[in-house]
Order: sequence, then C-alpha cells, then structure tokens
Amino acid sequence: MAENGVGSGIEAVVIGGSAGSLNVILNTLPLLTRQLKLSIIIVLHRKSSYDSSLANLLGGKTTLPVKEADEKEPILPGKIYLAPADYHLLIEKDKTFSLDYSEKIHYSRPSLDATFQTAAEVYRSGLAGLLLSGANSDGAEGLRSVKANGGLTAIQDPEDAEVSYMPDQALSKMKPDYLLSAKEIAGFLNDLSQARSTRNKGS
Repeated sequence: MAENGVGSGIEAVVIGGSAGSLNVILNTLPLLTRQLKLSIIIVLHRKSSYDSSLANLLGGKTTLPVKEADEKEPILPGKIYLAPADYHLLIEKDKTFSLDYSEKIHYSRPSLDATFQTAAEVYRSGLAGLLLSGANSDGAEGLRSVKANGGLTAIQDPEDAEVSYMPDQALSKMKPDYLLSAKEIAGFLNDLSQARSTRNKGS
C-alpha cells in the first residue's frame, strides 16, 4: 500500500472527490476508529441545491461527529467536517474555516484545489491530502501544493476509481506517497491517527 512510512505528525486530512467518490466515503466512515486523533475535512463537488442532508447521510455512517463547516469555526481533532454546498472552504492561519463565494474553480464551488492549497500553507507537514474518484482536473494542483509544503499525499488508484479522470490527472502531475484502493482508505486514515497518538504519548 505505502511507498514510505505513515507520517506521525499529521493533524488534519483533507479528502477531495467528485463523481464516484461519495460511495467510497460512505463505505470508509463506518471503519474509522472512534479514537480519531486528527481532523478530517471532506470536500465534494455538490450541486448548490443540496441541503444539510449530505452531512446527515455521512453522520449516519459513523459515531464520530460530522457537520458542515461554519465560518470562523476552529478545526478540532476527532471531528469530520464537510464543505458546504456552493462555497469554497478555506483554511485560515489560526486553523479556522473561512467560507468564500468567489468564482468557481474548474467549474466547481467548493473547489478541491482551494481547500488543499490553503490547508497546505497552514498545516504544512501536518497535513495529509487524499484525492478520490472524479470527472474533472480539480484537486491535482492542490495536491501538488500539499506535497510541496511537506505534507503527505494519497490518490485513489485510477483502476479502482469509479471515474478515473481526476486521479489520472493528479498522477500526471505528481507522484503521491500512497496509491490506494477504496478498501485501503479506512486503514490508511486509522494508521495516521494511531501514529499521531503514539507520537503524542512519546513527546
């Protein structure tokens, strides 16, 4: 699964995806550890007509708290945040969320690139970025930014993805630390959480 060891200093994971990624997330959430030591931020391309039902759907798959991110909300470990429909989700220097209604990026709002890039600048080596199935090139540049800032990068294997275009685009621009099948994602996230827990006990 891995090309190198799981990072022990990961504070937050940004998961981005589009077409074909929702089922991956729905199947992953029930397998996550209840003692999650990091924050998970999920950014999905969503229709602007969506309401909070997606957060409720995801929340029904895990005992961990799941909610849509709010303006100026602190990002806390052990929680799963969802980018609201029709807003770019940005990460501020004080590790809070900012909602932005500027122009669409790659025809999308929320944009995966916007969250990956701003999170990378704030968390640097404390960030992991995971790009899933999708039908456009959003997320590729953002994941490159995660890597450039010292973060950990993972891409769903295009051969495993329902829609391979998005992971293929990212792979054409960078070599990730991990290439994962959908079935490996929960273990990957749990390993990151466990590594952080072990590191904190030793510090």
